[in-house]
Order: sequence, then structure tokens, then C-alpha cells
Amino acid sequence: MRLVTYNIQYGIGLDGRYDVERIADAVRGADVIALQEVTRNNPKNGGRDMVAELGDALPDYFAVYGSNFEANVGSAIENGRAVTRTFQLGNMVLSKTPIHLSRNLLLPRSRSFEAMNFQRGALEALIETPLGFVRFYSIHLDHRSPVERVSQIQFLRQRLLNYALEGGALSGVAEIGLPELPHPEAFVAMGDFNMLAGSPEYVELAGRPDHEFGMPLTADFAVDAAMRLNVAADLVTWVDPKQPGDTSRHKRIDYVFSSASLARSLKRLWVDRQAVGSDHIPVWVELA
Repeated sequence: MRLVTYNIQYGIGLDGRYDVERIADAVRGADVIALQEVTRNNPKNGGRDMVAELGDALPDYFAVYGSNFEANVGSAIENGRAVTRTFQLGNMVLSKTPIHLSRNLLLPRSRSFEAMNFQRGALEALIETPLGFVRFYSIHLDHRSPVERVSQIQFLRQRLLNYALEGGALSGVAEIGLPELPHPEAFVAMGDFNMLAGSPEYVELAGRPDHEFGMPLTADFAVDAAMRLNVAADLVTWVDPKQPGDTSRHKRIDYVFSSASLARSLKRLWVDRQAVGSDHIPVWVELA
């Protein structure tokens, strides 16, 4: 199966154009898609409803959206009725197969007195795949502070590793006559982590190789697959799957981590160098 993650930056590309169709073309064909910076009523893109537009552009995908906050941008009484208009920003997961369960995990944050800081989130989606039930996460970490990213990763690790203990978004549904959903160990965490390989926050999530034994598989660092995926430098080779001999270099990349059980399923990882919908790049992963 094929996965892709993409920070679409409000739908605005390097050329300054808002173009949802271009974004859809860059991710179409994946089995699971994780998107970040999906907005509604955002002043920076003319107040577009990106959730609805992405749904229209990718009609054969099931989708969930998690807004991390809602800020009033013109709620008013119109024709005697209260109309609520809020600026929303969050993450989205789209899947070719139904999404059985989802929840939006709000990550720790601190008040900012300088650069804008907003509530970040990790959208969790439980999906039945050819590899069985797998949890997928669309994640966007803080862009300003490595200290804040560390606290967000510490919170996120607890949710990733303790899923079976916590029961995910919903459990005990036999009470209302529904079958209990599985609580799989397998997960894939995708998104814009705003960090470099080897940084303190990267080590907090992925672990650090030992000088003699390399990267061990341990229960508390189950998300160490990034090293095995070779996403371990700030310079990553772009690979166009249609033109495998044509490569170049770029400094920005979203990250993909997975549980140890899924790390063994990796077949390849590549980046679509032709996408121009954002100065971030769609990162594709293929699992056996």
C-alpha cells in the first residue's frame, strides 16, 4: 500500500496561487493521505473551505478533519439568525477504505509574546488495510521552539505507545450494541515535524543509535523506523518514480515514522519533485 504526507500551507503554492486541484493531483493514488495546514475561513486564502474543496477534488476518498481551534472571523446576526463564522486550522486524513474511528489529539503549547503560536494537533485515524488494522496520524508540530516540540513529542509518544491501554477514541461500545474495534499496535505517524534529524526533539521521538549496537528495537522507542527509512538528514534526494534517474536535492521534508512492526514492511520511500503546491514536498511511502 502507498501512503503520502503533505503540508499544503493553506493551499497556496510557491507561485502564490491557491490551487486545490494541483494539491489533489500531487497526492492522488495513495491509499492513505495525511495533510497539514488545512483551513476554513482563513483570511490568507480568501476564506476558502478547504475541507469541502478537497472532498470534491478527491471524491473517491473517505475523510476526517480535525480543527485545532476556532477563532471568530465575522459571526453575526443575519436575517434574524445567528451565523457562526470561525477561522479553523488543522489536519486531515483521507483513505480509500472507510475510517473506522478518529480523534483529534491537541498537543501541549505555550503562550507566545513574539511570533504567532497556535494550537497544534495530531489527527488519529483507525483504518483497516491490506496489512490489517493500522493507526495513521497526521501531525503538525510547533515551528518556533524545540522546547515546545519536545513537550509535544513526549505527549504524542504516550498516545502512540499506550493506545491499547487507553482504548483510543472509543471503547466499551458493546453497551450500545456495536462491535468492539481492535486496538492495533501498528501505526504510522506522518506529517510536518519541523525538526532536523539528530536534533533533541528528533531523538526524543526516534531514539539515538548506540556507538556499538546501532539503533535497537525497544518498547519505549518503537518509533525508530525513521533511521531505517533513511530519513536521517536535512538534505534528501528527490526521486520521481516516473523518472528514477532524475534526482536533485532539497532541504525541506516532512517526516514519516512507523511502529517497529511496520518498519519491516517498507519497500521504498520517495519524494515527488514535480509537486509545486507548497514549499513543503509530498513524501510518499510504499509498504509491502
